[in-house]
Amino acid sequence: MNSNRKTAIIVGALYILGTVAGILGEVFGPNLDAPDYLANLSENENQVLIRALLFFTMAVLTVGTSIYLYPILKKYNEALALGHVVFRTIETVFFTVSAISLLTLLTLSQEFVIAGTPDASYFQTLATSLLAAGKWSGGVFATIAFSISALMLNYILYRSKLLPRWLSGWGLIGAALYLGSGFLPLFGHDPRSTINLLMDAPTFLQEMVLAALLIVKGFNSAAIASESVEQI
Repeated sequence: MNSNRKTAIIVGALYILGTVAGILGEVFGPNLDAPDYLANLSENENQVLIRALLFFTMAVLTVGTSIYLYPILKKYNEALALGHVVFRTIETVFFTVSAISLLTLLTLSQEFVIAGTPDASYFQTLATSLLAAGKWSGGVFATIAFSISALMLNYILYRSKLLPRWLSGWGLIGAALYLGSGFLPLFGHDPRSTINLLMDAPTFLQEMVLAALLIVKGFNSAAIASESVEQI
């Protein structure tokens, strides 16, 4: 098994594991939209810790895909390949901020309970700020950073023919829709609204098909061979 084939399998696995971690992170844990979430968080400490760990795991796996892809992508467009790594790193930072906000919110909840649930205005103000930081970082800015990285990635894939062009073309359209969904919260839309989910779905499906194709078939050997001949 050559290095390109190994890279394809690793990247495909990272895509799948990162997506699973992200989905579990979204559905796992207490309801932060409940009116009494501040008091309930301390009662569900393990769930909160696991949710934060899942977000952090997703962040690490996210940047991992770009790092493994860089040596291959840079042969076709080094500037965009590097940009792909940079924006996936930015995305990772925002997801990490979201995880830290959640852990800080847990600490605030524990202090709130220890204090005997006093006048909630001070605690509630801090909690609202932490919730907002987590939602803006993970739900908006990470989405925008990811979309830009996906546009770069799929453009390189489309031009290089490393994967079928229908798949990278699908990825370009999906990334554009995903980018649009990242701006919707600026106009009052909930990141989990139906319109957001519909705009995000094409990218989610495309990444899973891409991951499966990388694991099963790998990169287009003809495209790699052609690039190698051109460099001679």
